[in-house]
Amino acid sequence: MKKVGFFGGSFDPIHLGHLNLAIQLLEEKGLDQILFSPALLSPTKEASPPHAAPHHRMNMLRLSLEELPPFEAYEAELMRPPPSYTIDTIRKIEADQLYLILAEDAAYTLDQWKDVDELLTLAQPLVGTRFGFDREKLNRLPTDIKLKLEEGMTQIPALDISSTTVRARLKKRLYCGHLLQGKVVDYILQNGLYCTKKS
Repeated sequence: MKKVGFFGGSFDPIHLGHLNLAIQLLEEKGLDQILFSPALLSPTKEASPPHAAPHHRMNMLRLSLEELPPFEAYEAELMRPPPSYTIDTIRKIEADQLYLILAEDAAYTLDQWKDVDELLTLAQPLVGTRFGFDREKLNRLPTDIKLKLEEGMTQIPALDISSTTVRARLKKRLYCGHLLQGKVVDYILQNGLYCTKKS
């Protein structure tokens, strides 16, 4: 029985926090594979689209996953017109068991996602948290969503890294080897990404 995780996001750029979350959940939940799917444009970020072009984000993702066989770069959302809705992608993935991988901050907005009831029927959410849920934020969600999230909650040693912080450091030409894989840093520098407003 193949257990597949789906991990969507802008990955602008992919960083060690993303990889840590995926590795921890893969091991803790016994997943066989995780699909990393960069969004062409998230519906929650239409006012602030990704800084790097889609092909650059996909190339960085592929470089980042080269040494991690259970992980695969999945470009379905880059092939469709924006915005990128997770449910449209999930409907097309074939797996015996499908899981939706979420960082804790994304979990608290799950009630705003398109066709969320169908989404949670097709894919069990797995949420990586460092200290457990913020009960106040969790309790604001509808009960059925809250219960699904609690079922998939996994405490992990989180790395507190954000793509926003990474981009800010890159723009200032600060060291980022503790936040990104070396090959991704090299790609960014070779292609002049994140040094201007658009790349």
